[in-house]
Parts: sequence; C-alpha cells; structure tokens
Amino acid sequence: MAVHRYRHRHRHRQEEGRTTTTGTTGTTGTTGTSGTSGTTGTTGTTGTSGTSGTSGTTGTTGTTGTLQRIFDCSARADPYPLYAELRRTPVARQDDGSYVISTYREITDVLNDPHLSSDVRNLSCPMPSVEGRPSGEGGAPVEGEAPVEGGAPGEKEAPSSFIHMDSPEHDRLRRMAMRHFGPPHTPGLVTGLEGFLTATVGSLIDDVAGKERIDVVDDFAFPFPVTVTCRLLGVPREDEPGFHLWVNDIMNSVDYDPETDPQEKLDKGVQARRDLRQRLGELVEQRHGRPGDDLLSRLANDDGPDGRMADAEIVATAKLFLIAGHETVVNLITNGMLTLLRHPRVLRRLRDEPDLVVPLVEELLRYEPPVHIIPWRAAYSDITVADTVIPQGSQVMLMLASGSRDPKRFHDPDRFDPDRRDNQHLGFGSGIHLCFGGPLARRETQIALTELVRRLDRPRLVADPPPYRPSPVMRGPIHLDVEQGAG
Repeated sequence: MAVHRYRHRHRHRQEEGRTTTTGTTGTTGTTGTSGTSGTTGTTGTTGTSGTSGTSGTTGTTGTTGTLQRIFDCSARADPYPLYAELRRTPVARQDDGSYVISTYREITDVLNDPHLSSDVRNLSCPMPSVEGRPSGEGGAPVEGEAPVEGGAPGEKEAPSSFIHMDSPEHDRLRRMAMRHFGPPHTPGLVTGLEGFLTATVGSLIDDVAGKERIDVVDDFAFPFPVTVTCRLLGVPREDEPGFHLWVNDIMNSVDYDPETDPQEKLDKGVQARRDLRQRLGELVEQRHGRPGDDLLSRLANDDGPDGRMADAEIVATAKLFLIAGHETVVNLITNGMLTLLRHPRVLRRLRDEPDLVVPLVEELLRYEPPVHIIPWRAAYSDITVADTVIPQGSQVMLMLASGSRDPKRFHDPDRFDPDRRDNQHLGFGSGIHLCFGGPLARRETQIALTELVRRLDRPRLVADPPPYRPSPVMRGPIHLDVEQGAG
C-alpha cells in the first residue's frame, strides 16, 4: 500500500548544533536553550538541590537548581540522575511559588485528587504564553497542554480539548469520545485496525529495507501515526498530504526557541493550527446526516445519553488525537528502538519471541516514556502532599518519568526488564486524565517494534546518544540513525 511520506522539515540536520547534546548530565548546559529572558514560569525557578538561582522568576540561563538543569538541553540524553536528585525532596516549592512533585506515590495521589485542576483558569498567576498559549521551556508552547488554540490577535479562540477541563464537563466529553473509541461500546476498534497497521508498517519498512543507513524517525516513526490517525478520523486520501505537512509545522513550533529560531518557525505553526482546524471543521460539517464508520462520522451523528458534541468540540477532540497522539507514538517507537539497540539480547529475544512485545512496551512506558513531565496543574484549594501544604491556585508540576524510576515503587528501577511484574508505570499518566489514546498507541508501537526487529538486517546505532529534540516534556530523539547489513 502507498503511504504518504513528508519529511518533517523542522528536524533539519543543520539545527542540530542547538539540539544535540552529549555532555554529562548535571552540568550547566549551553546558554539560550532553556528559559528565555523575559519569560516567566517554571523554567527559571530554583531546583531542589537548595542552591539559589537568578533572583525573581524570569527564565534565564545560569540557574543552578536541579529543575533548571533538567530543562537545559545538556540533560536531554540522560535526565534520570537529576530525577534522582529531585526525589530527595518529593514535594519541592520553587522560588516562584510553584511546586514540583517527583515521587511515585505523591504523583499518583495528586493525579487522583479532585482538588487538582487541569483548567488553567484556576491558577493564581497567569501562565507564560506564546500566541495566547501556555508555554513550556524556552517559551515554546507545549502541545496537548494548552488551554486554547492560539491564533492571530482578534481571532476567536477555539474551544479547549477535554484534557484541559475538570469534572463534570471533562467527564461528559470524554464519555462521548470513548463511546466510539474503545470499550465497552466499540471494543473492536483497535483490533479492527490490525490489518491496516500491519500493512502500513510493512510499506514503510519496504522502502528502507535495502538501505545501508536509515533514520528511524524520518523514515518510519514520524509518518506512521499520522497515516493511522487520518484513517481513524476518516480523512480523505487526497487530504492526507496536507495533514502530514500541518502536523510537521505544528510540531516544529512546539520546539520553537525565540532566542535561536526564526519567527517564521512559530508563524508556520500558528497558521497550520488554523488550517487544520478549518479543514477538520469542514469534514465534520460534511458528515452530518451521513453516518459512517470513521470517528468524525460517529461523533457528528451520535445522539447518545450525553447528547451530541458540538462541531467545535469534535474538532478539538480530533486535533487532540492527531497532535498529542502523534508525538506520543513517535517518541515511544523511537525510544523503544533505541532501547532495544542498547540491549541486543532483548532485541534478539523479541525477534525469537514476538509475544514478548506486550510486556516489553509496558516496560518501555516506564523506562523511557514518551512524556516526561506534566508542566502544570492547579490546586483548587489548599492540599497537603507529603506533609507539604500546597496553597490554592498554585502551579503544580508532575515529573512522571521520575516517578516511574522511583526505587520505593520499582525494584532496580534503572534496569530495563521486559519481564518486570506489577508494572503500574506512569507512562500514560493516571486518574481521570489517563491517556485515552493509550490502547491504540500501545498497539501501534507493538506492531512497529516487532516488524522493525524482524525485518531490519543486523541494525546498529550510528551515534549513542543520538541528538534529542529540545523539549524536556515530550522527550525523544530528533533523529535515530541506524546502519544495517554487513558492516
């Protein structure tokens, strides 16, 4: 089958001077890649090591705290020793009044606490923003963490997706989406895609099977989930090239650094969000009165017990699938292949025992998860976590990847063990906001890794560590070059 392939141009190799880091973690990295001057937020706060940083809360380089070192690109290849430092203080207040939670028990407690809000309006201090959206490190928007879709000044803001809402509105919209995406109402959706997933993976591998060197990101992991989500949503084949390009530009803008990147990089992302929203809106309108098996048709014609989603809510849900789900799968597949190449015995075992892939992907979600940090939640009221009172309105940052390496919860947590039992990791979060696309992401990754291991000929890493994208939130290699064949 033909698969649309569009190189994600934001990953040009000439940019790697900024994003590639091979230095040891724990040292102060290069300037200009963490917080940017004049942008307030958690990137400029002092970490739990107890050393003081720059006065105030502006995100400037040179702050010596543990949290700031995690945000610096020099830590991207291996942030785990710094997470261990954070865990010495499970709940740590920062200089700007925000709180960082880094241990498993405390993270799971707050993720299941109704007094913690996902609505940015419950923060006592405004979030820093770019084009009206809260930002991550470097002022760049964190896709999937923004409360509204940003646009040009004066443009009407689009509704937020339900991941930025609290009960009961969150629960209503999530129930409506899940009626058509998984059990109990549509238990066969993911299994019904098995043939398409396998064929898509096979087609992508066919194109690289004879090459001496491939890039797992460019050649495989990036185009795969966009193709799958377009099929799931019911995007016409002729529209797929545009969807690939929009996702490319949006993900490019997520990594935007105002100190080193041209403004055009951000502008293209903003325009891509508008164009994607407009086209999805047109597709939803076309589905009214025309029931079908695709997700847009099901949502547009559903009159279930919670009523019908408004068109704008359907568009927001579809964008959540397409963007947040895309980057999760790209990172999970790429981190997975990197981990297997670093553990050749496990790679050989997976080739011989394909059923190993199910617990293996669960261990990947713990050991090298695609999402490392939930940058913010808001305290509805004063809450006590690990004997620390977090005041109402405070920003709370949750270090998911740190929690999944907590030795108080997991035996020998820094060892990759696909036979690990009781593996209740935080790779997809917890509580009411548990990743609702998790079943599909798992199956995409299981099929992808099984086939890559089976079909690539003696794959070997070209560089270890590989270059990483700047974001400490959605952490993954920007390229993963692999040689195969005799060498």
